[in-house]
Amino acid sequence: MFRCIRCGEPLPSDSNLFGVRCDNCGAKIFSKEHPNVKKTLKAR
Repeated sequence: MFRCIRCGEPLPSDSNLFGVRCDNCGAKIFSKEHPNVKKTLKAR
């Protein structure tokens, strides 16, 4: 899932990312949303 940098509107996951613009504000820059997963590491 991608989200518009300018307005925060989510981009539909079924769309092609080449030449995409935000439907809400017209921006071309998107950020990828990462799931909030807590990672635990063990010290050696």
